[in-house]
Amino acid sequence: MDKFTTLTGVAAPLPIVNVDTDMIIPKQYLKTIQRTGLGKGLFSEMRYRDDGSENPDFVLNQPAYRNARILVAGDNFGCGSSREHAPWALLDFGLRCIISTSFADIFYNNCFKNGILPIAVSEVELDRLMDDAQRGANATLTVDLAAQEIRGPDGGVITFDIDPFRKHCLLNGLDDIGLTLQKADKIDDYEKQAAAKRPWA
Repeated sequence: MDKFTTLTGVAAPLPIVNVDTDMIIPKQYLKTIQRTGLGKGLFSEMRYRDDGSENPDFVLNQPAYRNARILVAGDNFGCGSSREHAPWALLDFGLRCIISTSFADIFYNNCFKNGILPIAVSEVELDRLMDDAQRGANATLTVDLAAQEIRGPDGGVITFDIDPFRKHCLLNGLDDIGLTLQKADKIDDYEKQAAAKRPWA
């Protein structure tokens, strides 16, 4: 998993509440267990018309936001089913940070396991960030995980809370497998001892 330290990038505004995981990545894209290639399906029902052409009104199709790295979204982001394909699709598109006032628990946990930083802010702070994000190409935010700060284009700073263990994992690029591999020597020792005690097993 890639480390998350400081991210500076364009923030795209998505002022919609209750964005569920089916909106993030519709069910027809769930046939794969590959984490790559899902970016094309991200928000597909809003991004594309029935004939497959792009909807020019959808934010991520607008020139200023095609390379957005941050998404500023409405309340209760990631609700609905527990599909891990949702953070996979966001990450494959290039989004590494989602900012909202609240997140569904399973989606929130899945973000950390896939290198995405979900940040919960107050309604007043979200309004400020949404205003920043609506500036188009000038909608650049900096998210500093170590300092736990979001810095806006005008120099304003918003601080955020994060669980220390999750912060440690993101800063060091540790998913569940990476955490396990940190104990590889102890696992090897245990396996050797177990094999010596039970050679028939």
